[in-house]
Amino acid sequence: MSTANILVVYFSRHGSVAAMAKHIARGAQRVAGADVNVRQLAEASFNHEQTSASLPDDGYPYCELDDIANCDGLAIGSPSYFGSMAAPVKLMLDQTSPIWMSGQLADKPACGFASASTMHGGHEMTIQSMMIPLLHHGMIWAGLPYKNKALIATATGGTPYGVTHFAPHTQYTGLSDDEIALCEAQGQRLAELAIRLKK
Repeated sequence: MSTANILVVYFSRHGSVAAMAKHIARGAQRVAGADVNVRQLAEASFNHEQTSASLPDDGYPYCELDDIANCDGLAIGSPSYFGSMAAPVKLMLDQTSPIWMSGQLADKPACGFASASTMHGGHEMTIQSMMIPLLHHGMIWAGLPYKNKALIATATGGTPYGVTHFAPHTQYTGLSDDEIALCEAQGQRLAELAIRLKK
């Protein structure tokens, strides 16, 4: 059986996106042959430099370019800032030019996930902002189809572009049952596609 290296990479300031990443990884782990790795992104300064220590105090290790280059499927997550990805996510993507030149990510599946503190805070636009650089890499976007009934039932996070979370206030990190189900469905779909495409 073919093994696929699934990378879940995210930036989370208050914990919501980190919680989503955990459930996306769980969904991917359901798929036989999926080797799932979770990585976080460090804070970035206004000079577009990493300002955090080279090793995080807690949580997952920081993402390295090799993690991205060697993945067979990529899930990327960010809080929504004015309808766009957070600066650390943009900084990471801006550093992938050598990977783009080599074509290492072409024909591999990718998905995005996001969290916002208002219902109309740019969930979908944030996912689209992450989608565009990955399309330039030649990746195949794996949205979230409506066969997932929670996408119709949810009153908080959702979207066919990728799973989202609605945090009614900044410190709220709890995911609804529908959001958890959609995160896990997103991870499972990504892993299944990665294995099929790798064959």
